[in-house]
Amino acid sequence: MGQAGFFCTMRSASSPVFLTTLPRYEQPLVEAAVDGLLTVMPGHPTLRTAKVLLKPNLITTRNGRLACTDSRIIVAVAQWFQAHGAQVAVGDSPSFGSARAVLADIGALPGLQRLGVPVREFHRSKEIVLPCGQKAALATAALECDLLVNLPKVKAHAQMRVTLAVKNLFGCLAGFHKPWWHMAYGGNSGRFADLLVDLLAALPVGCTVVDGVIAMHRTGPIHGDPYPLGMLAGGVNPVAVDTALLALLGIDPDSCPLWHAARWAGLDGTTMAGLVFPLLHPADCAVHDFAVPEILEPIRFNPFRFVNSSIKRAFLRVGAAR
Repeated sequence: MGQAGFFCTMRSASSPVFLTTLPRYEQPLVEAAVDGLLTVMPGHPTLRTAKVLLKPNLITTRNGRLACTDSRIIVAVAQWFQAHGAQVAVGDSPSFGSARAVLADIGALPGLQRLGVPVREFHRSKEIVLPCGQKAALATAALECDLLVNLPKVKAHAQMRVTLAVKNLFGCLAGFHKPWWHMAYGGNSGRFADLLVDLLAALPVGCTVVDGVIAMHRTGPIHGDPYPLGMLAGGVNPVAVDTALLALLGIDPDSCPLWHAARWAGLDGTTMAGLVFPLLHPADCAVHDFAVPEILEPIRFNPFRFVNSSIKRAFLRVGAAR
């Protein structure tokens, strides 16, 4: 394996995006692709003793094998950082259930246990103030790591048109605060997308590795259809990674609320002209039939759904603590 280390920043002025092919989830192919991607990312010369938190998309056990980051990607990334001397953990705040339950359902838990990688449930939180002045309760595990490794899945999304690197970091909000943001800021004149983009400035430095081997299209983020995209994407700037993937998928970035919010906020990485591609260029692996919703559903949850979700979360948390 090559040398690597603390990745420079998630908000770098220079925005390299790394694209590589991965036709199927075969462990030797996955490990080689992950190694090739992470090795070439710019960084500090060592990861030894660094506290690394992997943040996959563990949305739910429902259709989990397609809706979640693939287990082999999660385990391969954990193994790579561990081999470079890092102290690795995995954490998320699923929409329903616990991170451990979802990891078990998708088949990732045995591999993580073999490596001795602990699972961090995002129950404990710390209130921070975003650059816009809004308060946000972020998971303590996400805030206290030295390196936050974002492991999203390429999926169509009924509310955001597509969910990629930036959207996956929404999962760093702890517990019921995720549905509450939908309720409080998701109306027609709400600030949901703007606030989600603002979270980037509050999170630790890190990098992104996107699972695009078998993507989800037509709708999502749970009940879409499989799409054989056959690639991985990575970078230290999640906005730049999203911009590159939108070009690869043939999606108009202006139609995507999160990209539009990032552009409005003046974040680096929203123009193709500002990106560099040390490996493949999006044109080398572009697709033309990846389907996304034409009309977006409301972001705001209705009150009944919010209360129902909060009750389920409370019961699941109590059950996990026993």
